[in-house]
Amino acid sequence: MHRTFFITAVGSGLGRAFAQEALGAGHRVIGTVRRPDQVAGFEALAPGRATGRVLDVTDEDAVVSVVDEAERNMGPIEVLISNAGYGLEGTVEESSMDDLRRQFDVNVFGSVAVIKAVLPHMRRRRGGHIFSVSSMAGLTALPGVAFYGASKFAMEGVAASLAQEVAGFGIHVTSLALGSFRTDWAGRSMVRAPRTVPDYDALFEPIRAARRAKSGKQTGDPARAARAVLRVLESDDPPLHLVLGTDALRLVEQGQRRLAGDLAAWADVTASTDFPADA
Repeated sequence: MHRTFFITAVGSGLGRAFAQEALGAGHRVIGTVRRPDQVAGFEALAPGRATGRVLDVTDEDAVVSVVDEAERNMGPIEVLISNAGYGLEGTVEESSMDDLRRQFDVNVFGSVAVIKAVLPHMRRRRGGHIFSVSSMAGLTALPGVAFYGASKFAMEGVAASLAQEVAGFGIHVTSLALGSFRTDWAGRSMVRAPRTVPDYDALFEPIRAARRAKSGKQTGDPARAARAVLRVLESDDPPLHLVLGTDALRLVEQGQRRLAGDLAAWADVTASTDFPADA
């Protein structure tokens, strides 16, 4: 069955891969880009089935306008892939509050704005699938990307609550916890906070150097990630959380074990905060 997809940030990277695989499978894709000069190149991927729209997801009015126009003129949006976002690298102390606000403006507020614009249409039709592009850093904390991770933890929480709210309407929600994929996320697309506190050198400099060295050599294949999304789309019981990439699986499992260890070690203290049973 061929569907209509709405995918944000299809100009490059994973967004482009999601769009290409969907188009290759015969689906129709409305893809958003940041610049007008990117529209023609996207539409050339599949003339008649690839439609480009310029959109800044932080402009809430524009988000609603573009989604509503797509619904009117290109048919019902059956699949949303909320992909727009960027990475911010830096320790908490060295990253500014403006860095944090900008990170959340795009990764959280922008993503939620797109989801909210699509939801009324899916709800009225009693069907659809929303994919929120998250990260392994949204399921397990990693040093040096605290603000980025916080934005993805936030979206994991939004997705988990949303899934429960819309299940009765036949709408599925899947959060994609991505590992390191061979895109430019860790290259020119990443914002890096300036180093200002030498005390973090021993911890953070090796992390920053390793990320730079790995850029373009990551183990994750964007095309295979896109195929995984199409596979989930055909499932009668799609997952709420889908971890993609062996590095993500390893790190998320490590984080889950740490959490389980804390829960077990401090269970007595946890229980001690309740009122007595006879109170």
